[in-house]
Amino acid sequence: MAKKKPKFYVVWQGHTPGVYRTWDACQREINGFSEARYKSFPSLAAAEKAYAEGSEAYWGKNPAGRSKPKTPVRDREELADLGVDMTAWCVDAACKGNPGELEYQGVELASGINLFHRGPYPEGTVNIGEFLAIVHALALLDHGQLGDTPIYSDSRIGISWAKNGRCKTKLPQTKNNQQLFRLIARAEKWLAEHHWQNPLLKWETKRWGEIPADFGRK
Repeated sequence: MAKKKPKFYVVWQGHTPGVYRTWDACQREINGFSEARYKSFPSLAAAEKAYAEGSEAYWGKNPAGRSKPKTPVRDREELADLGVDMTAWCVDAACKGNPGELEYQGVELASGINLFHRGPYPEGTVNIGEFLAIVHALALLDHGQLGDTPIYSDSRIGISWAKNGRCKTKLPQTKNNQQLFRLIARAEKWLAEHHWQNPLLKWETKRWGEIPADFGRK
């Protein structure tokens, strides 16, 4: 029986981006990570080349080079028919690389109005952006005494961090991301000092399409 050829795995966006020699190691880096980007390659040289070149040339492509179908963007009437709570706000984050240049924003579902947009900040991660976006929305809703307004996020990690009151990022602090870590500290302080009751809801992308706060860069 012929031996199975080894594979090498590139994680462009995950807990710790890099090249991994086993699927188990790769899986640890992508499990629970919102918008993870990874792919297998037949040789170490191919994997290292792909990692150096970045995900854009590889992510979302099948072996024949055809792009995967894009997740649909549904209109508000469709979303209401699918059971989405249209009184809610929704948030999202985008990162050019992970870590990389980070932005986040919030949108009112019923009107489509952009409620806030922050960034770009250097050397951030998607999960940090999702956490900050949720807390930013909570603070605005608290100021407007809208404590029953739900918030949708497509990041389970971001929701979990907000509910637990702590951003559990493993991103090292550097000179470039000091401002971002000050925002994290301020967000954690706000959560500790305020009693908020807004429902934090997971946006079901497979059922509802892209979250309306999406930056449209996938």
